[in-house]
Amino acid sequence: MNSALSLIHAVLLLVALPAHALETPQLRVLFLGDNDIHKPAERFKILAPVLAEQHIELVYTDDMRDINSAKLSGFDALAIYANITEIGSTQEKALLEFVEGGGGLVAIHCASFCFLNSPKYIELVGAQFKSHGQGVFRESIVKLDHPVMEDLTAIESWDESYVHTKHNSDRTVLAERRDEKGNEPWTWVREFGEGRVFYTAWGHDERT
Repeated sequence: MNSALSLIHAVLLLVALPAHALETPQLRVLFLGDNDIHKPAERFKILAPVLAEQHIELVYTDDMRDINSAKLSGFDALAIYANITEIGSTQEKALLEFVEGGGGLVAIHCASFCFLNSPKYIELVGAQFKSHGQGVFRESIVKLDHPVMEDLTAIESWDESYVHTKHNSDRTVLAERRDEKGNEPWTWVREFGEGRVFYTAWGHDERT
């Protein structure tokens, strides 16, 4: 398993499982995508069989109607890899209550530019996408002792060099993207109620 897949595997285990359950992972993760430029359905086809070997079942949807309390109750975590600009009040409530009640949220790359009408979602994720360049760069891990980063090495890849805004200080930054403009928080975790949140800016396409 390469570094990027190892990161996702570690994240899903740590975000979705209570600590006492880590020895026997049996996870169901709803993977929310869309029909935009990031091609989440194609990424899903790559991730699903690899994670299935680790007892993690991904279920794909690009239908926002699936973001409801009844649907989410059948999953341990929600992964978002999409550019969906708006969320309804009922859907927002269901998502927030799911995480607050102990569910996991895995927000990948463009998920930081989802649901622009929801300040609560932006706060939940931990920041909002602002702008980007592109190129090959290497992350700098700043929290080597965090369980998510255990046995992982820094990723180097072509990707979009995200810059974020509306940063939430209530988070633990695991890795940064460093350049002449400074250190940009790149991958982080935070807690919300009984639930856990993971975000990484990595992931524009198959190169990462």
